[in-house]
Amino acid sequence: MEINKKPRAFNALRHRDFRLLWIGLLISVAGTQMQNAAINWQTYEISGSALALGGLGLARLIPIIIFSLWGGVVADTRNRRRVMMITQSVMMGSAFTLGLVTWLGIVNLWWIYGLGAVNAAAAAFDMPSRQSLTPNLVPREDLTNAVTLGSMVFQIASIVGPGIAGILIGQFGVGIIYWLNGLSFLALLGAIALMKTATPPKVSYSRAPLQTMLEGMKYVFQERIILSTMLLDFFATFFSGANTLLPIFATDVLRVGPEGYGILAAAESAGSVITGLVLSVWGDIRAKGAALLSGIAIYGAATIGFGLSETFALSILFLALVGAGDTLSTILRSAIRQLVTPDELRGRMTSVNMIFFMGGPQLGEMESGAGLTALRVPALRHYT
Repeated sequence: MEINKKPRAFNALRHRDFRLLWIGLLISVAGTQMQNAAINWQTYEISGSALALGGLGLARLIPIIIFSLWGGVVADTRNRRRVMMITQSVMMGSAFTLGLVTWLGIVNLWWIYGLGAVNAAAAAFDMPSRQSLTPNLVPREDLTNAVTLGSMVFQIASIVGPGIAGILIGQFGVGIIYWLNGLSFLALLGAIALMKTATPPKVSYSRAPLQTMLEGMKYVFQERIILSTMLLDFFATFFSGANTLLPIFATDVLRVGPEGYGILAAAESAGSVITGLVLSVWGDIRAKGAALLSGIAIYGAATIGFGLSETFALSILFLALVGAGDTLSTILRSAIRQLVTPDELRGRMTSVNMIFFMGGPQLGEMESGAGLTALRVPALRHYT
């Protein structure tokens, strides 16, 4: 692939408001990743069921389908920073509630599924506003770098979060994770409050909301390059969505306990961070199509390798390669969509994309959980 050799590492961080957003996200998402790891572990601890783990995907998927398109309309017709203040506050309250019911000893699968659905509904409004906000904080020439750094912050948090979660679960149980996650939202709320960039609505709210929504959907389905990248998102993640099953691999296959589970949960993100750093330093990849397909091929092959692995070290390696391939393709897909889409349509474009790139993993988790439930006795007998 042909690469522009001009170094452009971390250019987007020169812009104050993007830097605030990046730091706030780093702290907040680390807490969220801790909570995600804790939820997966607690669900398996309560139920002992792969199908129950798959049910987490269903609980998150339904609100995404119901609310994501409306979230795009809100992102384009309301002040995006104010929308984020509300959605982040809702997710903070959900984390504290999960901590409380765990501390009181009344937590069960319905609490976990219900609060997971609340978080997914809030995310359906939060993500279109957050992703549409980024192009307002940096000039066009730094947008690809901002997308790369945005991906890196999630992957760095995904290393730190599960690693810390595994240690804390082993020492104190899952309850403390939820309280810490609730506190982590304060960093992002503070960053949003300190921003100076004006983020007025891009479209008049006086227009019919349904007409506004349909306008965004029409744009997505008419722009072949955007629709193609969304379909790649969906099918790649649907057939490789087994992250929720990591507690089963850690407990029943590799037998490494909660600490090993934390390492497995962080391994994919470690590969993602390394790839993001390389892309950030090397600059723009010109042969984006070939690089995108290469990333998807690595992602799929490494997922198969992880499924066949019976050793801890090799499993870590394959998960790191999963993260590397996923990051390469994700950054390119996201940059293409943000560069092609007009600002007044970015929120609605992102909301349609949410159905593809979040629906794929959630359906993949359901498919993986149901598949493993059907094959569980013969498949795991080898390890017992």
